[in-house]
Amino acid sequence: MTSPYFMHSRSTVTRSCTPALSLRAKLTNKRRDVAPVSSAAVKEEEEEEEEVRISERRRPSSAPLSTGNCHELLQQPKTETDAVPLPSHCRKRRQLKVEYDHKDSISPVKTEHWEPPEWKKQLGFIREMRSSRDAPVDNMGAAKCYDTKAPAHVRRFQMLVSLMLSSQTKDQVTAAAMQKLRAHGCTVENVLATDDETLGKLIYPVGFWRSKVKYLKLTSAMLQKEFGGDIPDSVQGLVRLPGVGPKIAHLAMGIAWDQVSGIGVDTHVHRISNRLEWLRKPTKNPEVTRKALEEWLPRELWSEINWLFVGFGQQVCLPVNPLCSVCLNQHSCPSAHKNSPAKRPKAGSQHSPIPTSSIKAKTEPGSRVKDERIKEESLPTKQRRKLRSKFNQ
Repeated sequence: MTSPYFMHSRSTVTRSCTPALSLRAKLTNKRRDVAPVSSAAVKEEEEEEEEVRISERRRPSSAPLSTGNCHELLQQPKTETDAVPLPSHCRKRRQLKVEYDHKDSISPVKTEHWEPPEWKKQLGFIREMRSSRDAPVDNMGAAKCYDTKAPAHVRRFQMLVSLMLSSQTKDQVTAAAMQKLRAHGCTVENVLATDDETLGKLIYPVGFWRSKVKYLKLTSAMLQKEFGGDIPDSVQGLVRLPGVGPKIAHLAMGIAWDQVSGIGVDTHVHRISNRLEWLRKPTKNPEVTRKALEEWLPRELWSEINWLFVGFGQQVCLPVNPLCSVCLNQHSCPSAHKNSPAKRPKAGSQHSPIPTSSIKAKTEPGSRVKDERIKEESLPTKQRRKLRSKFNQ
C-alpha cells in the first residue's frame, strides 16, 4: 500500500473531510502560504485587532456596527458615547450634580441690613449738644497734648504716649503728665535714657503708672530698633507695641496719620452705645462694641464718633446719675430717666442704714424705752437729733 496512487487518494480524502475554517484562520493560513512575515508585523496586526475588539465592546448595544476596516475605526474621533457606560445610579447622581451647579438655580443669600430706628435723629442731637466743644477732651485730649513745634515724627510719638497714658485716666491728669514729660523731653531717645524711677515721677498719678513706665520703655526701644524712632503707620504695626490695644491703634491712626481705620471705642463710647441701643444686643467690652458699630454705621462717620461721645459722656451722659433732664435725646433714648446702678454707700453716710448692733433698746411694761448704748459718732447729724428727741420723750 505504498504506491503513489494510495498516497494521493489518502491526501485527497483528508482535504475533503476538513471542516470550514474561520475568517481569522483563513487569513492566517493565507499569510503563511504567501510569504513569511516578521514577528514585529504580526504583533502589530494583533494589537490592531485587539483595539478593534475593545472598541466594539465599548460601543452601545443600540448603535449599529460599522462595516469599515480597522483603520477607519481607529481614525474616528472619540465622543462621550465611546466611554464605558456608568451604572444607572451613577448617571442619575451626575445629572443631579450638574443641575445643582447651574448658576440660575442658586438664589443668592440676602442679609438683612440692621440699624437703630432713630439713630440719625439722636446723632444730630448729640452734635447739637457738643457744638460748643468745651468738654475736657476738647481742651486736654490726646490731640492737644503734643508739641506743635516739634518735628513730625516727634509729634506722632507724643500723640502715641498721650494715648497710652490716657487709658483709665482722666484727661486733666493726662494733660498734666504730658506737660511734665514735654518739659523733660518727650522723645524716644530721652525716654530710653531716663530711669524708671524718674519716669514714674513724671507721669504720676496716671492710672497704672508703674505698668505704663514699663510699656513706655519697651515701646520706645521697639520704635527705635524697627521704625527709626517713628510710630507704625498701620493698625497691625501699632498693636504689636507693648501697651497698645485696638482702641489706641485706631485713635493713633486718626490723630497721627489722619487715616480712618476704625472706631476708637473707650468706656464712654461703649456706655453710650449700649444706652442708646445702637447695637443688636448688649455688649460687655469696648472691642465687641467697636465691631458691632462698624457693622452698620457708615464709614464716613467713624472719625467723629469718638470725640462726640467722649465729650457727651463727660458732660451729660455721665456714668452715674446721667443728666437725662437736659439731654435732647430724653424722649428717644431707651435708657432715659432710668436710675443708674447705685454704688454701695459708705459707712456713716445719709444713705447707709442704721447699724442694728449700735442700738440696743429694752422695752419694759409701763416704762419708757431706755437707750443702753448708742454710737453717735457713726451716725449722721440728722439721725442723731431724731434719736435724741425720740428717747427724750
